[in-house]
Amino acid sequence: MAQAKAGDKVNVHYTGRLTDGTVFDSSAGRETLEFELGTGMVIKGFDDGIAGMIIGEKKTVHIPAEEAYGPVNPDYLAVFPKAEIPADIPYEVGMQLNMHQDGSGQVMPVTVTEVTETTITLDANHPLAGKDLIFDIELVAIG
Repeated sequence: MAQAKAGDKVNVHYTGRLTDGTVFDSSAGRETLEFELGTGMVIKGFDDGIAGMIIGEKKTVHIPAEEAYGPVNPDYLAVFPKAEIPADIPYEVGMQLNMHQDGSGQVMPVTVTEVTETTITLDANHPLAGKDLIFDIELVAIG
């Protein structure tokens, strides 16, 4: 049987969870995830975990944070005075907002991580940064 290798288009079903068992994403009930193996279209640990699999094979892959979304970068945390936040923007801890980057016109998703009487802290790290991930993967097709 053919084994999945770099350059192959693969289709997989997967469930991603944190080490505490919390499921953060799954293809269950949806179409398979299709991508080209070895091209950086998915996180490195996921890509590496599929290499060598055969169609129909199921496996569980443990991916350390460094091979997933990397460590939490403290440079991506910003504290703003509440007075600088427009009054029409609601916010509370855990809420996701979109912040416009100066001059570039690009929008960056941020998460509200702390609210005090005078400040609001925004985190632009990926929500899964700093977390080890576990994926249950089934290789459905190699195309």
